[in-house]
Amino acid sequence: MSRIVRGMGDDAAVVRARAICVTSVDAMVEGVHFRLGGDWASAAEVGRRALAGGLSDLAAMGAEAGEAYLALGLPPGFGEEEGLELLRGARTLAAQTGTTIAGGDVVSAPVLTVCVTVVGWADAAEELVGRDGALVGDLIGVTGRLGGARAALAVIEGRARAADRGALLERMRNPAPRLAEGRALAAAGAHALIDLSDGLATDAEHIGLASGVRLRVDLDALPLEDGVSEIAAELGLPAWELAATGGEDYELCVCVAPADRTRAQDAVNAVSDVGISWIGLAVDGPPGVSLLDQRGKELALRGFEHRW
Repeated sequence: MSRIVRGMGDDAAVVRARAICVTSVDAMVEGVHFRLGGDWASAAEVGRRALAGGLSDLAAMGAEAGEAYLALGLPPGFGEEEGLELLRGARTLAAQTGTTIAGGDVVSAPVLTVCVTVVGWADAAEELVGRDGALVGDLIGVTGRLGGARAALAVIEGRARAADRGALLERMRNPAPRLAEGRALAAAGAHALIDLSDGLATDAEHIGLASGVRLRVDLDALPLEDGVSEIAAELGLPAWELAATGGEDYELCVCVAPADRTRAQDAVNAVSDVGISWIGLAVDGPPGVSLLDQRGKELALRGFEHRW
């Protein structure tokens, strides 16, 4: 039975609730989070990416996707057809993830702004995982492959060329929130989860600070998206730098007990083919993250930092 009692068309949405509600709000602003046109993004891709960012937050909690609410700020010259295209992009991802777009708002704005509120559900608080539960001795894992979004950005900006340009751009424009993987890892006993929206260097530090442990990450163990090594070579950078500092890969970083390693791997493999790679260990020490090269030297790398 649908949770929606009243959706779009009334003054407010009415939804049948489950025991535990999980809510996230994300905003994306043109010129900060995306650019329209050319090689950057179509209106439909902007809509999809905005919803993907919100759903990725639900994935990082191990929640089941429920409803989404979109507030659009449309600038002068952004026409009705472009607005409908943006909504169609969001609806396509919603259909793929079992999400219902249940309402929203449209206003005028100086630049295109998309604010997405997503609501997820669980039957008990114990089914959910935060970023504050990592324990000393935990293994650190990541789903999928990293660095694709930052490599694609270098291609779009003309700083590098890619043999398979289309695949890299597709990875950036149409990210897939790891909802099934998040639920599977939560059920498999994950101690901590976070989505890699700001880059592993920053997001892994969030886990360390929240959990009171130090995450030691082996940079050479990071799984790389196809084409990242080639782009990094053109830029004169080690490939792991793109993988560690690039945001918007929207994979998951997880901490699990060593005894649950196989259980976590099997859980992810049962719901998708993205896989999981083990990249380090949670240890005693100042809370945060240590990013180590092949010689064991700690490097100062940062992902995206929110400033206002």
